[in-house]
Amino acid sequence: MAALRGSSVLQQAPGSVMVQTNGMVIMSCEAKTSPTSTRIYWLRHRQAPSPDSHYECLAYWDPIKGIVYGQEVEPEKLTVFPDATRSILNLTSVKPADSGIYFCMTVGSPELTFGKGTRLSVVDVLPTTAQPTKKPTPRKKMCRPPSPVTQKGPSCGLLTLGLLVAGVLVLLVSLGVAIHLYRLKRRARLRLLKQFYK
Repeated sequence: MAALRGSSVLQQAPGSVMVQTNGMVIMSCEAKTSPTSTRIYWLRHRQAPSPDSHYECLAYWDPIKGIVYGQEVEPEKLTVFPDATRSILNLTSVKPADSGIYFCMTVGSPELTFGKGTRLSVVDVLPTTAQPTKKPTPRKKMCRPPSPVTQKGPSCGLLTLGLLVAGVLVLLVSLGVAIHLYRLKRRARLRLLKQFYK
């Protein structure tokens, strides 16, 4: 029963595979230390292997006969062909009922040598990997300096002050002119009075 645990002499690939219904699966088994003429059998077990396990013989390759199928095997779904020291198992149009562990095996004197097995899972819908939800990155608030107000022309304060100053100057000039005229008139009157009283 030790051989049921799998041997490094027979290397199977892949270790496990999941496919969708009606898909295709390819498995390989390489005999590392066996001669190229070693016959490699393909078996299937629908449950976890145990000492009382029942294996279904699927097929093997014979150099003279070609593919030799086991009982109740659909030839149109399963093919086996050699590739140097490897045996290739090709399954097409798989169904959930085809799920199980597939083993390759060689027959020795007197022991049987098994590969480590390929676990096949056939599902109607392949599971999808949930993508982690990305939290929205908060936008940084940019503090903008207040834009300077462009002043066109003089400001109202300066304009008002200028007008006030101009008004005061006009008043002062007018007052000065009025005082000057008043003095001229007074001097003229005084001269006339002096002339009359002479």
